[in-house]
Amino acid sequence: MSDIKHLLVINAPPEKVYRALTEQEGLTGWWTHQAVIKPEAGSIAEFRFGDRYHNQMKITELIPNLRVRWRCDLGEKEWINTVFVFDLEKDGQKTILRFTHGDWRRETDFFAFCNYQWGRYMNSLKLYCETGQGEPFTGS
Repeated sequence: MSDIKHLLVINAPPEKVYRALTEQEGLTGWWTHQAVIKPEAGSIAEFRFGDRYHNQMKITELIPNLRVRWRCDLGEKEWINTVFVFDLEKDGQKTILRFTHGDWRRETDFFAFCNYQWGRYMNSLKLYCETGQGEPFTGS
């Protein structure tokens, strides 16, 4: 199994980052405008990227201000059964975010493409938490 990992420091408290990862307004502010989510463990979140990608994630773990975990149940075939973990650590007034998109069956060109895209979206999350304005997917 292979994992995509990113680590970043966000100049915002964990509470703000956690809301950006769990609430409709937050996720549409940094990842995709086409998101439907309830911040409840066991619920299904949907994320669309135009007509090309439609992913359904089961929210498997929510520990306020510490961890968010999803599992992909429907979507791009290489994403099925992969997990998404956002671990938050308080560092003064900042947050250290350790992100993992894990349990890929193998490293493919799509894996490499997603690694690049996750880097872009991690920067968007950072911008959203620090300035209120991220760079989410807005295309059709």
